[in-house]
Amino acid sequence: MRKLVPASGLAIMLAAGASPLCAHEGERAETIDALAPQIEQIFAEAKEEAHIPALAYGVVKDGKLVLFNAMGDRDVGTEAVDPITADTRFRIASMSKAFTAAAILKLRDEGRLSLEDAVSKHVPEIAAWKSASGDAPNITVGDLLRHTGGLVEDNPWGDRQQMLNDADFSALIAGGMHFANAPGVTFEYSNYGFALLGRIVQNVSGQRYQDYIREKIMLPLGMTSTSYDIFKSPPGSRAIGYRWEKGSFRREPDMADGTFGAMGGVETTANDYAKWMAFLLSAWPASDEPEAGPLKRSSVREMIKWTRHSGTIERPDQMGPPCRIAASYGMGLSLFDDCDLGQVVQHNGGYPGYGSTMQFLPQAGVGMFAFNARTYFSNSAGVRQALHLMWNAGAIANRKIPVSPGLLEAYGYAKAAWESGDPEAAPLAVNIALDRDISDRRAELASLKAQVGQCVTDIEISAISAMEGTFEWICKDGAISGHVQRAPTTQMQLQRIDFAIKGQ
Repeated sequence: MRKLVPASGLAIMLAAGASPLCAHEGERAETIDALAPQIEQIFAEAKEEAHIPALAYGVVKDGKLVLFNAMGDRDVGTEAVDPITADTRFRIASMSKAFTAAAILKLRDEGRLSLEDAVSKHVPEIAAWKSASGDAPNITVGDLLRHTGGLVEDNPWGDRQQMLNDADFSALIAGGMHFANAPGVTFEYSNYGFALLGRIVQNVSGQRYQDYIREKIMLPLGMTSTSYDIFKSPPGSRAIGYRWEKGSFRREPDMADGTFGAMGGVETTANDYAKWMAFLLSAWPASDEPEAGPLKRSSVREMIKWTRHSGTIERPDQMGPPCRIAASYGMGLSLFDDCDLGQVVQHNGGYPGYGSTMQFLPQAGVGMFAFNARTYFSNSAGVRQALHLMWNAGAIANRKIPVSPGLLEAYGYAKAAWESGDPEAAPLAVNIALDRDISDRRAELASLKAQVGQCVTDIEISAISAMEGTFEWICKDGAISGHVQRAPTTQMQLQRIDFAIKGQ
């Protein structure tokens, strides 16, 4: 909040050509480090209440793992003290889907497939499937990515297919299936669909999908401790998964690598996963910088493209006033707009022995993840609560949108219109005079200037986009809020130029 400046102070600033000072009133922004004890308390309570044998969480900001913490030992089934570290490996279940989606988009970007391709083009066994209806279209690659292929929701079944080998998966596909819906009609979460995407990666690239994803996506990001085959992990490096049953922990059997790993088989560490999250966050905002990742930034942003509503989320009380949030699924990542945080990208994971969540705020350049060594417990509520805590304390905030040269020029014309008292001192688009008579606009300007007196107008405009922005001027007897927007032409024209007394 901007602190109002007394008239005498305003006169000094006007004389010196200075901008008014900004300050928080009665509060200051906390740092993420300062909030670490409160964040730890959130996860300590979850660990106790949900009976989690071991967990780890991290915050990624500006490309770095800026906060990490872990609780519990690597294996509660032994008496050994072996604390979880940032290099302990956890299976992340369905958070693996984003890697499979990235592989498909990479092959698309290379011209080796299209999202509009029928799946049968790359998985021939599907050509024999009976259609959902006489008028149903073919399932496309994009349908599988978005969970709109008409396949039945299969969370209880899909997790237990992890170990299927190539031959058994081929036999499963060739055996056909029944559709829940016609392709493209509705969202229905399908692990089988992502296993088919793994087969597409394999058939198109000529490599096992695990090898392609590790070689083309993970290793270029430095994710050297991330893989699919848990039995090749170094001894003593893995968090051992348990379920809570009848008042005690029960060891979940380890599942070998297989064809369904494309939907949930990745094993990673906090240090490695932070690199993946930093890469995803690097896609925002769009920029002219050279591409530096294994996937184009525009393709990363495409992973959250809204194509189908997938439900609503009720915000828990501890995160603020009640708030119903619409959610959608993109490609390996889901998206919702929180009433306070704004755009949040998310994916949870649930697996026998493991649960996980990742959530990031693309406009703020901040994300958080949690790994848990307990069956199906994601800790998504804990991560959301921690994000709200950091947001409300001012430790994280949306990045400022750069002011483009064109917007700066438009702002200059807004100042000229104010100072002269004449809207036509700016190059106005045709709608301005048609929407409201210019003489009325002049009269309004004169009235506003008479009410607030002299104003400091050298305050930076806040960009909404490269073409639009808002500003606030401190004046002798109040403050002016303004809004300027260019018309969609290369020639400089303003389609909006508004001034109002702040608070009225």
